[in-house]
Amino acid sequence: MSNYGFNITVAGTMETVEPKVVAALQEEGFGVLTEIDVKAVLKKKLDLEKSPYKILGACNPVLANQALTAEPDIGLLLPCNVVIREADNGHMTVAFMDPAAVLQLVDRPEIAELAAEVRARLDRVSKAIK
Repeated sequence: MSNYGFNITVAGTMETVEPKVVAALQEEGFGVLTEIDVKAVLKKKLDLEKSPYKILGACNPVLANQALTAEPDIGLLLPCNVVIREADNGHMTVAFMDPAAVLQLVDRPEIAELAAEVRARLDRVSKAIK
């Protein structure tokens, strides 16, 4: 996808895919701290009709605590964003922020190790929702 994330495309709608994503995140120890319904916001603020698009702010509290202990300002790079959006083919794209790419900004070995762990968990989430 890009140098800052990775994605998969799955069959379904926002109503069927989002619960699967949330459940798969929970299996890997993540909770969803925030949910932004971009479609609803753009309708309300700009009166635009857009396809379904949500941004979930996912956080694994144990790993987040380790990162915050090592680098207090790392909260600027948290949580891990997961995007669920309608793809052109009527399916849904689920995109994951790549923590290894984003957290390399910190340039500390212990953070790189945590980022690799988070990336591995998000990889498992992507495989679980296919």
